[in-house]
Amino acid sequence: MKSITIYSGKDKFGNNENFESISFYRGHIYSIVGNTGSGKSRLIKDIEQFVNRDSLSNRKVVVDNKEISINARNKYSTQLVSHLSQNMRFVLDSTVEQFLLIHKESKNNTSVSVKEVLDVANSITAEPIDLHQELTSLSGGQTRALMIADVALISNNPIVLIDEIENAGINKNVALDILLKSDKLIFIVTHDPHTALIAEQRIIVQNGGISKVINKTKEEKAFLNKLKEIYDFQLYCATKLRKGDIINENC
Repeated sequence: MKSITIYSGKDKFGNNENFESISFYRGHIYSIVGNTGSGKSRLIKDIEQFVNRDSLSNRKVVVDNKEISINARNKYSTQLVSHLSQNMRFVLDSTVEQFLLIHKESKNNTSVSVKEVLDVANSITAEPIDLHQELTSLSGGQTRALMIADVALISNNPIVLIDEIENAGINKNVALDILLKSDKLIFIVTHDPHTALIAEQRIIVQNGGISKVINKTKEEKAFLNKLKEIYDFQLYCATKLRKGDIINENC
């Protein structure tokens, strides 16, 4: 899979979206922004389900310019899409190591070791994960970090849908860099300006429809560096807080 294309549908008032089609490509990040209730989750569901004029939005989503038949949708969704939601918890009664070994075997992946996956996960979260730790004991941040590492290194699903990556207490810069290096097509739902501007394009959703797609401007690229400095400073302060240190305006 190289790309997906979204053909326009309707917003919640029945008005046509003001575009014919938009294509998105592997190896790129696209942010999805809009107010709460604006239709961001609907757009994510449309992509995940490869809809064909049969969802509330009346959109059509095709893969490499080919329509997905209704009988093949579950198969394509399983094989092509990884969805990292805001609230992720494991219910499997196993250790981290057992889970990674099972997933490696199910994906027939022999190119990466369990230790490599764990090292990547621990580069994303401030809370170290141990191979012998029970999955059900992992925190929200640890769970998200492990799943990002798993999606990047073990899973061969080319489309990644992420809901509010900044809410899990992980280093999103490292996480997104790892996912990009694995040649994924990444959609991120976000309210955070730093996350939104990391993407080269951002999809604006209003009243249940896509209102526009904006290419990042030169001014925004320059401003992104300032936002990154602020984000790195917040991470630094958060690390000191977790250690029980007293902080000041310089942290």
